[in-house]
Amino acid sequence: MNDDTFPSSAFLPASSPAGPGGARRRPLVAIIGGGISGAGVAYHLALQGREHPPAITVFEPRAELGRGLAYDTDDPAHRINVPAARMSLLPEHQGDFLEWIELNDAIADDPAARRADGAIFPRRQLFGRYVASALRPLVETGAVRHRRALVTDVERDGAFWRISDSQGGQTFADYLVIATSHPSPSTPSALLALAGHPRFVADATEPGALDAIHPDARLLVVGNGLTAADVVASLESVGHRGAVTSISRRGLRSRGHAPVQQEPFGEFEAAPVHSATQLLRLVRQTIRDAEQSGLTWHAVLDQLRGHGHAIWRALPVPERRRIVRHLRPFWDVHRFRIAPQVEEVLDRAVASGRMEVLAASVSAIRRQDDDISVVLRLRNGVLLERAYDAVVVTTGPAHGGILNSQPWLKKLHDLGHLQLDPTGLGIACNELSEALAGDGRPDPTLLISGPLARGTFGELMGLPQITEHTVFVAGELDTKVEKSLKSH
Repeated sequence: MNDDTFPSSAFLPASSPAGPGGARRRPLVAIIGGGISGAGVAYHLALQGREHPPAITVFEPRAELGRGLAYDTDDPAHRINVPAARMSLLPEHQGDFLEWIELNDAIADDPAARRADGAIFPRRQLFGRYVASALRPLVETGAVRHRRALVTDVERDGAFWRISDSQGGQTFADYLVIATSHPSPSTPSALLALAGHPRFVADATEPGALDAIHPDARLLVVGNGLTAADVVASLESVGHRGAVTSISRRGLRSRGHAPVQQEPFGEFEAAPVHSATQLLRLVRQTIRDAEQSGLTWHAVLDQLRGHGHAIWRALPVPERRRIVRHLRPFWDVHRFRIAPQVEEVLDRAVASGRMEVLAASVSAIRRQDDDISVVLRLRNGVLLERAYDAVVVTTGPAHGGILNSQPWLKKLHDLGHLQLDPTGLGIACNELSEALAGDGRPDPTLLISGPLARGTFGELMGLPQITEHTVFVAGELDTKVEKSLKSH
């Protein structure tokens, strides 16, 4: 049930440590975040088939579970970046989303979704609809409770986690799962002078963030990844025709998909490497071997992604840090490929001369009223001064700032319940996805789900790996609940 239908006072008794008459209630699992990382855990935990399932509460302010930041967009230019055939809430059944599309004739109003080779790249909101439709029956029956509220405070209260929310409710949970969204991008220091400018967009993922950019605006996009591609595609769909400069330190642009479908290629698990240098050499050699077999680098990167956890696990923490510092930008542009519809938009813009992609950084900003003069430092040291009407930051989530992104996360960190992963990619946890306290000890009642756990698990940004991780976390919780019930 959706708790918006009940006042806060009605919510308190159902969530207190003891049931009627002081009897011990069934264990309660609280999940903060109702995007795919949280909704997936709730879904798979609710369907474990246990005779006495735990109570499950998901804190998510959006109207439906499963959409989250990624799939709640109504922008028609935003598309999933992998074929629908490889997107699924069910890792053991990769075709589930595709079957749902066909069953519901879900792309009837979107003929551009189906490509010439038969692959389907629908609008991103459609995947959100699919996940929400899977969760809806569980919410309606009460197997999963959707608490449509923001979490305002979390603290230990004896054996429980006491969670306060923006609707005035308090929930006492035996187990807490942190499955929140990525933190917002961190504004580069050189751009802080633009704070308050009507056409400075610090976070392009905010609804309506691009509305103030007029069709002829000369645009500077700081960042060249998936979000930058979304920005250009979104603006083109509403008639933007101004010049676009997209910059990043290395000038790397997100790549597209292979021209034809290929099976993953390469061997990365038989003899795991133990350094970033060894891994880079192995990947380069495997790409050369793939080319000899008539394959492209896409097949190698797909294999590398599939073995990501095992590869990452074999690397010492200092080598993981080296990868994050030196190789991550190259991995990101090859791993996170853009939808062909979006790639076509970028290709047209570049071919026409309307868009340029530079290896550069912002050296200085001069602002005169609403006019923006930017000094760009190219990678070779040359300085260019350009005039722009709008600047958009698309540098990606500030993963290293996750523990300062919300007051309750900062409090849990300050009290020693959480710490930043040493790679700076999220929240520290062990191989059971249990959060590591400040003293390094795992907390079996506090789990991390989704991309925030990738400092430990490696490849946890792609949808297939995220859903696999939600199944894993749900299984861990089911085991913990079973032990808890037996002990009582």
